[in-house]
Amino acid sequence: MKISKRHLLNYSILIPYLLLSILGLIVVYSTTSATLIQEGKSALQLARNQGMFWGVSLVLIALIYKLKLGFLRNERLIFIVMFVEMILLALARLIGTPVNGAYGWISVGPVTIQPAEYLKIIIIWYLAHRFSKQQDEIAVYDFQVLTQNQWLPRAFNDWRFVLLVLIGSLGIFPDLGNATILVLVSLLMYTVSGIAYRWFSTILALLAGSSMLVLSVIRFVGVEKFSQIPVFGYVAKRFSAFFNPFNDLAGAGHQLANSYYAMVNGGWFGLGLGNSIEKRGYLPEAHTDFVFSIVIEEFGFVGASMILALLFFLILRIILVGIRAKDPFNSMVAIGVGGMILVQVFVNIGGISGLIPSTGVTFPFLSQGGNSLLVLSVAIAFVLNIDASEKRAKLIREYEGQTSVTL
Repeated sequence: MKISKRHLLNYSILIPYLLLSILGLIVVYSTTSATLIQEGKSALQLARNQGMFWGVSLVLIALIYKLKLGFLRNERLIFIVMFVEMILLALARLIGTPVNGAYGWISVGPVTIQPAEYLKIIIIWYLAHRFSKQQDEIAVYDFQVLTQNQWLPRAFNDWRFVLLVLIGSLGIFPDLGNATILVLVSLLMYTVSGIAYRWFSTILALLAGSSMLVLSVIRFVGVEKFSQIPVFGYVAKRFSAFFNPFNDLAGAGHQLANSYYAMVNGGWFGLGLGNSIEKRGYLPEAHTDFVFSIVIEEFGFVGASMILALLFFLILRIILVGIRAKDPFNSMVAIGVGGMILVQVFVNIGGISGLIPSTGVTFPFLSQGGNSLLVLSVAIAFVLNIDASEKRAKLIREYEGQTSVTL
């Protein structure tokens, strides 16, 4: 029985992806054009760059979708990708140009590579492959299978060691925003690995409790003393702004306070596309970290809510693919991708609204950043391939079942 993949394409995922990507190009142009014109540059410069990355993304989606799903399970390929990623991370720290006190970018002509972005899909891919091979043992021994001491001499086979190296490497940039996302995504992958469901609520409670404890300690000790720690000194002002942004409007609290102003300016229906006040030099990083504040200012809370609804619809459809998947590897990849996007949305909105300290995390699809869009597109391609493969397997099972009954 031969079934063409083009008939199995999940349009409930593809169409929202296309709409959000196109909307992202519009938002990038809106949030960057005024500043670029002031600098004497083309108003389309960053939007054009974003469009080029999207063009590459569409080609990758088509290629990945056509490939047989077995390529994702190739252990040698996973090892090669992780090895290349480690080299890129090292190069980003050694020869990269610092931005706002942090490293993490490699400039190759007009193109800038941010290796930390690619870690998101790599970790999901690696953990899904790693945990899917132990489903029989997990079913019997629960989480104990995944916490056995394997540090030496099989260090690379120990997923904890791999995560420690990959995520820990971001601390030398430092890039605590992406490190936070990766930790949360790793915890999500651990909880959907097949262990008992009760561990999800336990881990969630521990995570919330430890976060509150850390914030309480920082507040008690004082942000100034915390800033003396070499690696974390640059984020001290973010904690200061989190506690009260209006104490230092010209310094630490400048971004968050202007983010509040932007959201208040937007009201219910917004000032109109391109009419943001805050993006004209008042709100730094208006096109990246705080882009959703500008979206609220221009589209209003009604328009921003519709965008969020579309994004959450995409996330739910992706997670649904994982829930319906029969293969553990397929299930974990799809749920991991949906969880990754959801976590990134939560961390970004939490930062711009003051619910959590700002982490410098971009908003999916809308923020200017070709690497982020490329990673999201590859992740979507993985899910589309998985969904089509699961549908094909189901049709084959049904066909074989009907044939056996007929015979």
